[in-house]
Amino acid sequence: MNTKYIFVTGGVVSGLGKGITAASLGRLLKNRGYKVTIQKFDPYLNVDPGTMSPYEHGEVFVTDDGAETDLDLGHYERFIDENLTKDSSITMGKIYLEVLEKEREGEYLGKTVQVIPHVTNEIKDKIYSFENTDTDIVITEIGGTVGDIEGLSIIEAIRQVGLEKNPEDVLYIHVTLLPYISGSNEIKSKPTQHSVKDLQSYGIKPNILVCRSEIDIPDSIREKLALFCNVRKENVIQNKTAKCLYEVPLMLEKEGLGRAVCNQLRLDNYIPDNSEWQEMIEKIENIKDKTVKIAIVGKYTRLEDAYISVIESLTHAGYANNVKVKVDLIDSEKINKDNVKAKLEDYDGIVVPGGFGNRGIEGMITAIQYVRENNVPFLGICLGMQMSVVEFARNVLNLEDVNSEEFEESAKNKVIHIMDEQREIKKKGGTMRLGAYPCLLKENSTVRELYGKENISERHRHRFEYNNEYKDRLENAGLLCSGVSPNGKLVEIVEYKKHPFFVGVQFHPELKSRPNKPSPVFVGLVKATKDRKYGDD
Repeated sequence: MNTKYIFVTGGVVSGLGKGITAASLGRLLKNRGYKVTIQKFDPYLNVDPGTMSPYEHGEVFVTDDGAETDLDLGHYERFIDENLTKDSSITMGKIYLEVLEKEREGEYLGKTVQVIPHVTNEIKDKIYSFENTDTDIVITEIGGTVGDIEGLSIIEAIRQVGLEKNPEDVLYIHVTLLPYISGSNEIKSKPTQHSVKDLQSYGIKPNILVCRSEIDIPDSIREKLALFCNVRKENVIQNKTAKCLYEVPLMLEKEGLGRAVCNQLRLDNYIPDNSEWQEMIEKIENIKDKTVKIAIVGKYTRLEDAYISVIESLTHAGYANNVKVKVDLIDSEKINKDNVKAKLEDYDGIVVPGGFGNRGIEGMITAIQYVRENNVPFLGICLGMQMSVVEFARNVLNLEDVNSEEFEESAKNKVIHIMDEQREIKKKGGTMRLGAYPCLLKENSTVRELYGKENISERHRHRFEYNNEYKDRLENAGLLCSGVSPNGKLVEIVEYKKHPFFVGVQFHPELKSRPNKPSPVFVGLVKATKDRKYGDD
């Protein structure tokens, strides 16, 4: 079978759910037995989102091979349950950088370097990179909206793909908004018509429209869109807001998206096996009427997307524990010793996530001291793990002038210090310890019980590490190093055994959690919160 290409574009406004649409379609095609991968093209000129503020771009999602990527790759992985790679995240910054490097090396033989063909060829190379692999279908999401000036070369490149490949091997899906005007009680189709007209002006005729709407789309609107947008009526797909994010694939299946795609791409396997996904949704819908409240005490609380994978991982762990998880974001900068009890006493568990810079650090440390002393289930991730070590050294070992080298280079007791291989690195982008690394779990530890095995692999994104000079003192006081690198030099996990659940991990377990395969440490945290609130039932 020839490799099939599906392009997902967006119009009218951003934030309509192109990523969820692409991820959901990937799940529907995988459930039909096809090998699917998904990639994202972002129009911005940053080489990757690694140096961008979370307020600009949300979280940075890290792949096994160490690529710092757009958060949509997290949705892709959670839906299709495939580990993606650097080939799945491409920015225009990366494209232009590679074009200019080739020009400097003389690869263009003195020709004038232009957007067409040199930039568009580079884009197509990324799209075609999955050929001659076991991938059957490549779904490519185009970031932004049609008409954005920075994305025009991507639109041109995917138009060329439609010419270079057989018609039955290429499919264009356009995601748009159908706004509902409550005053007149009607859905308006004009924004979608104009968006499709813009796309057609660039030489692309969408085969399928996925229309976001708050209410059911009447037949009259479907007929109107079919007529004015030059698509079949049955290919006007409704996409209403779902109660649960993971319902979307089944909703789109019911609307006929899977069948429409199979028709266009001449795929034989029309009937999917959605049984496993359906069982998961039924389990979610039948969760007992029990709820635990968990606070994420972090630095970037103005934007939920900054912690989207952590939030989703807590939700997954709730599914596994048959309990609903209510998550609140609390700004660590606003926590101090005078108000910490008032801010945290209503929560059943606390997560302190990753981050960079010293803003809000003392609030994190204060929150960690509170949960340690009051037996509140706690999970520290990356920076959160490091601050748990700082807190323990300050308040249990009673050492003076304790900090991380990241925040105070002159501190007397730097219990967290920079990794040796990071000391001479000056460039910021893509230079941290990134990607999946192995970890060995100690016997009789909490994490060994949670994972059920000795060897695990988790994804990292950090420059600083646990200072082994303090290991004996910390362990003698009760802060066990329960996970280490295979050579024993790097401490990856700490846990406090005199506590119901107090675990800090240097890696980011949220990056590998799936709705039907939740991260073990999140499952352990949520179980501890449930036991604390409801007893061990």
